Amino acid sequence: MRWAELQGKRVAVWGFGREGRAALSALARHLPGQPVALYCVTGEVETARAAFPTVDVRDVAPDADALAAHDVVIKSPGISAYKPELLDAKLRGTRFTSGSALWFGEHVGARTVAVTGTKGKSTTSALIAHLARSLGVRTALAGNIGIPMLELDEARADLWVVELSSFQTGEAMGVDLGVVTSLYEEHLDWHGSRERYVDDKLKLLSASAKVLVNALQPLLLERAFDHPGLHTFGEMSGWHVADGWIRRGDERVIETARISAPGLHNAINACAALAALEIMGFDARAAAPALATFAPLPHRLQPLGERDGLAWINDSISTTPLASLAALESVGRQRIALIVGGHDRGLDWTPFVEAMRVRAPEAIVCQGANGPRIADALEEAGIAGVYRAVDLPAAVAAARVALAGQGCVLLSPGAPSFDQFHDYTERGKRFAELAGFEASTASIQGLGVT
Repeated sequence: MRWAELQGKRVAVWGFGREGRAALSALARHLPGQPVALYCVTGEVETARAAFPTVDVRDVAPDADALAAHDVVIKSPGISAYKPELLDAKLRGTRFTSGSALWFGEHVGARTVAVTGTKGKSTTSALIAHLARSLGVRTALAGNIGIPMLELDEARADLWVVELSSFQTGEAMGVDLGVVTSLYEEHLDWHGSRERYVDDKLKLLSASAKVLVNALQPLLLERAFDHPGLHTFGEMSGWHVADGWIRRGDERVIETARISAPGLHNAINACAALAALEIMGFDARAAAPALATFAPLPHRLQPLGERDGLAWINDSISTTPLASLAALESVGRQRIALIVGGHDRGLDWTPFVEAMRVRAPEAIVCQGANGPRIADALEEAGIAGVYRAVDLPAAVAAARVALAGQGCVLLSPGAPSFDQFHDYTERGKRFAELAGFEASTASIQGLGVT
């Protein structure tokens, strides 16, 4: 959809997070004087009216009748496209769009790499941008990673690196290269089922002229097999990790120990980034040394330091059980107290439990809303070292007791934060405080255009 299609229409913005604010600002720039309604929560009303005095602010959740009263609704990504009231209004003629869709509609012809995946999409996106900039390419980094596309709708760049969540992949169009890093079960509360999640995630394939997928994931290969522009990473003939090196086929390019972002999964993310640059026509080998100067993203296996004889690692971004397993693998065989649990959205913890039968850490501290369910499953499987805690402060205290001053406390919850916190960032900062560090205010480096 393009801005011209909204001219003179009955337009509403649904949601007043950063995406919603970006949409309202962009509307004012592109269609000055255009009437617009905003649906937000009660606590946001004063701020919304002060920032956008000409907007009709409504502090109610819109029902189908309210939505159907508009020709176009610009929806924030976190609002499910499968809400009954949205589907009802859609049948009655209301068109739903988003900031991402409007950006893509207005930027046909931009050189664009769009990245999605259950895990690794943020780091891979940031790596692509960092490596491209190391070659002197003016690069934009935006999207789900932390800056809405509409905040950059008047910016100019030679390469656009756009991270897309599963909520946004269906809104992309005209993408030069679509990258899918991984595919696991997630966001079932938004999509409604695992099958729909997979289908929505992989809508990026049809929006992209070329695609790059993880060869280590059979489902991805199967779904992308018929794409005429298929490329892969992670297999021996291309960019892959073997014997402590990132390799291009048989060629050793850079030792994994030189990569600033720790762990095997980050080395695989680096392979994806290098492969993406190569496909886009850049010299990936020349960019590889810049992997040593990349700033790891906060709350993603972020080493906080040592306190009281313990190492502390913040992986608050982890929202699936498989992400917790990947974190354990990356941290290695030291004595670990793993903190898991949070908001319960019904994900299957069976693969996690089965993996614990083979090699469990010193302690698994189960906390939050789904903590009891995880603990029950582990104990039924005969896993030793299971602790129960009602919340994150109690979990940190239990981890200290379990390790007795020797080892590593790893927060990798495998679940969202909404049972106790606004988001994973707030959870990670609280973990840092409980560990004895100042709450990190670090943001992702490189957002925007450089």
